[in-house]
Amino acid sequence: MKKPASKPAEATAVHQVDDETLRNFIGYHMKRAFNVVQADLVQTLKPFDLRMLTYTALVLIVDNPGLRQSQLADAMDIERPNLVVIIDELERRELINRERVPTDRRAYALIATLAGRRLYEKAVAAVIAHESVLLDGIDETTRATVIAAMKQIEKSPRKG
Repeated sequence: MKKPASKPAEATAVHQVDDETLRNFIGYHMKRAFNVVQADLVQTLKPFDLRMLTYTALVLIVDNPGLRQSQLADAMDIERPNLVVIIDELERRELINRERVPTDRRAYALIATLAGRRLYEKAVAAVIAHESVLLDGIDETTRATVIAAMKQIEKSPRKG
């Protein structure tokens, strides 16, 4: 014998979502702020045909000539197999070269090409402008406080 279907609770139209409980959590604010930064950054990097990850990799490679792939993966906090896709893309675009490390034939040093360094200069300038506009109205002291807080969170011991 079939059970009679229960009637759904009467829905009330929600005109504004109440996220008051979530607004008590720093992580929620961080995520919402990151969404704004990320959306704007995606548009900022689009003319350079860069994504956040390829931009980050390019900056780290230019700033650290001879960086090994394993060091780059650690610095970006990503799995090494995932890094290969990023490195391949930068190399295919002739923005970087992989060179064998003479003292360790299994390792590759990453070197930016002239084209890579030029793109780096343009992209970094655009990102500086992006942050300047995005953070307009937030004074330097507050910015320094936010950065210090983010660094402290980053260094905190992780559970799990």
